[in-house]
Amino acid sequence: MSIAGRIEPLDEGIILSDQDFDAIAQFAYKHFGLAMSPSKKPLVSSRLSRKLRKQNIKTFKDYLKRLDGPNADQERSELLSLLTTNVTQFFREPHHFETLRKDVLPPLIERAKKGGRVRIWSAGCSIGQEPYTIAAVLHAMLPDADRYDIKILGTDIDPVVVKTAEVGQYPLEDFEGIPKEYKMQLEAGAKPETGRVPQFLRNKVTFGVLNLIQPFPFKGKFDAIFCRNVAIYFDNPTQQKVWQAFQKSLTPGGYLFIGHSERMSGPAAQYMKTVGITTYLNTPG
Repeated sequence: MSIAGRIEPLDEGIILSDQDFDAIAQFAYKHFGLAMSPSKKPLVSSRLSRKLRKQNIKTFKDYLKRLDGPNADQERSELLSLLTTNVTQFFREPHHFETLRKDVLPPLIERAKKGGRVRIWSAGCSIGQEPYTIAAVLHAMLPDADRYDIKILGTDIDPVVVKTAEVGQYPLEDFEGIPKEYKMQLEAGAKPETGRVPQFLRNKVTFGVLNLIQPFPFKGKFDAIFCRNVAIYFDNPTQQKVWQAFQKSLTPGGYLFIGHSERMSGPAAQYMKTVGITTYLNTPG
């Protein structure tokens, strides 16, 4: 996920004042953790003005009232979708999945075969291609993984993209970059030129809506967490809180994979040892 950054034509019909932009930016920071600089004002104006016109809302002040009104959850979800752009692909940053195959999964598979529990989390999973990639690697190494207590969780703050992830249907071109050893026998998509992730891989992943800036609801810990190209759009204090929450959610010896432009910082850094490109090992001591 990223804060939407493409320049779009300004909408001349509804004026977004500096005060209104500041209010929207503060709301986005408080509820989503998004840090929006003043340079985003033209884009926010363009995208939100279309929405306001469509719903016959006359001013941004009236719109801001709706964010705390009777349909607040839906309004907030739509705002989030308008402020962000989801960028993802299968096997994005492939070195992480090579580490998953070589270093992370072998001891976890052995543990599972002995009756142990294994949990992997794709946080900020967007439309689902990351957790399905994890599932594909797992299936290649352990085709009968369903026999064991191994679960993959995919979460995102945006309910719209989570629904897309659950369906697992994508343009056929999205599957072209999958390495040959992991090529999937796709199911037919509901639309022409689309394919669907096969059922046996969809069965390996559970999806849910989760806001990373709020306390995590999990009781158990994770053996690996992928959260890539999400925290870069938080400010530094928020990043540090998220890193610390991830560190506390990892088992000792658990792995954290972050985006190529992100770096570990704050209290969690003393426990997270660099073991590869944007790859960290939890060593709580």
